[in-house]
Amino acid sequence: MPLLIFAVTGMGGVGKTALAVEAAHRARREGWFPGGTLFVDLRGYDEDPVTADQAVLALLDALGVRDGDLPPTADRQYDAYRALLAERRDRMLLILDNASAPSQYLPLLPGTDHHRVLITSRDRPDALPVRLIDLETLAPDDSVALVTRALHDTDDRDERPAREPDALCELAALCGHLPLALQIAAGMLRRRRHRDIASLVAEIREAGDPTTVLDHGSPGTDLYGRSLVLRPVLETSYRRLPPEHARLLRLLCLAPSAETGTEAIAALADLDTESVLSLLEDLAARYLVTPVRGGNGTASAMRWRLHDLVRVFGAGVVAGVAGLREEGEAARERVLEFYRRWAKVADDRLRWLPGMAEPERFGDRGQALAWLDAERSGLVAAVGWGREERFAGTAVQLAERLGMYLDWRRYFDDWIAVAEAAREAARLAGDRLAEANAWENLGLALRNAGRAEEAIDALTQVRDLFQAVGDRRGEARAWDSLGLALRVVGRAEEAIDAHTRARDLHQAARDHHREANAWNNLGNALRNAGRAEEAIDAHTRARDLHQAARDHHREAKAWSNLGLALWTAGRAEEAIDAYRRSLELRRGFEDWYGEGQTLQALALTHEDAHHPTEARAAWLQAADAYTRANAPTKATQARARARAAEQPE
Repeated sequence: MPLLIFAVTGMGGVGKTALAVEAAHRARREGWFPGGTLFVDLRGYDEDPVTADQAVLALLDALGVRDGDLPPTADRQYDAYRALLAERRDRMLLILDNASAPSQYLPLLPGTDHHRVLITSRDRPDALPVRLIDLETLAPDDSVALVTRALHDTDDRDERPAREPDALCELAALCGHLPLALQIAAGMLRRRRHRDIASLVAEIREAGDPTTVLDHGSPGTDLYGRSLVLRPVLETSYRRLPPEHARLLRLLCLAPSAETGTEAIAALADLDTESVLSLLEDLAARYLVTPVRGGNGTASAMRWRLHDLVRVFGAGVVAGVAGLREEGEAARERVLEFYRRWAKVADDRLRWLPGMAEPERFGDRGQALAWLDAERSGLVAAVGWGREERFAGTAVQLAERLGMYLDWRRYFDDWIAVAEAAREAARLAGDRLAEANAWENLGLALRNAGRAEEAIDALTQVRDLFQAVGDRRGEARAWDSLGLALRVVGRAEEAIDAHTRARDLHQAARDHHREANAWNNLGNALRNAGRAEEAIDAHTRARDLHQAARDHHREAKAWSNLGLALWTAGRAEEAIDAYRRSLELRRGFEDWYGEGQTLQALALTHEDAHHPTEARAAWLQAADAYTRANAPTKATQARARARAAEQPE
């Protein structure tokens, strides 16, 4: 029968020793190990780790062999140790704590399968037949419970956790939900019992590095006599890395987001994908990064997450050395260019129409959207680097390629953040045209986010900027976008004028694609102004132009808006047919919100035409589409209307 060995593994400070000791106590109480427990701290990550030869002496001493009974040589000491364990009929548990290498514990394994062995380590022993128990950081609720319990164990009258739940949640997040950091924070709160939790949160946020504040205020040692400090734990893990692994970890700490794809990391490190994968897997075995499986399950689709405290530590290492700073800046340039290149290709795919050149890499819209979805946090954060002069130009180009995607997925807060960062970057780069484009994107994002008055201000500036530089095409786009915002606040006649100006400018430039958009928007403004027949004509013109360009998605929008105009004009059956044509064209585009809007309009038209069964079906389909579009309020409203449609009149 093979020897049963268990290993509790995880990053430093995650609570491996505490779990092992607590498990041993509970097992002893249950009578699982009547022979008792042997515990050795191997101090594997200290400057002077305990060797197996040193540890066996401590184990023999615990077994009663000492002084004159101690064998004179190491080999005989191991023989005596194994013989004693073999003679013991009562099962024992051997805990070999804090091991950094198999050489520390392999010689200490019993020569019998009667006893059990529990190892704790920051390094996963993949080469050995060991049953692993991987520890991760705590869930947010468990982090809050740990700090609350620690405070109440000292003083059950401590009302701060109940009084400041939001501050406590933020403190747990700033500690990265790491038990060691949470334990230190709890100790600090006990010491400063007359101050609120928010004051500690404010200190950590101001410092920007939780390890600085927590280590400075650490209450001392834990129950096992170990220092309650964070930075030395991180430093020892970093110092033990081979040079190429240490370099990758440092650079990964500079990535724009805490979770990054393999290809982006390869660009960051200037390595090929296979080389970087091998290094990342080694870092994962040391619990310095966490693998996150990508959508298609391939190695290149793997993503890698850094713990927040490791990320801050690594960035600090880079900041402290001039040579490492320049290495880091070059790495940031590479990954920013990587994002710019592939965001452009993905955006080209989203904008692709029949007759255009086929974009590389992404074979269809779904592949482009999947890549953008996976990289979104990094893409958005990377645009923020444009506030630094070195990265401004590339960040502006990246931002210009994200607007359509962020609008499509309805990530309006991200879109606003990207547009604001691009505006600042364009100013820094002295690029007035890019600044105008950023203002335009900001205005569109604000409108879609429900901030129409702010959108009008932004888009008015856009129009003026384009007029000032003599960019008639840009001016036309600005008028069209301004009209959309004016329509939202009920200024229909001004919206009609804005869309008419846009249409005329696009016609003069022979830009039939944008002319069609202007006709469609003009039709909506005319309908809002009660001019339904003119709206029908405008939407028909838009539909025909989009059909000619084989732009089926925008044709679908035109059909849907035509349906609304027909319904307003009292032509319900024609409206229903228009909605159905729109839905047929929308299939395959993943425009769930747009599909939900069309289905909602179809349901209302069926209700108006006294078709309750059809209306209910359309409401349910609309609810499903809104759910997919992450529009829960709209989905709830649609389901309520579907239930109402079931009720007899």
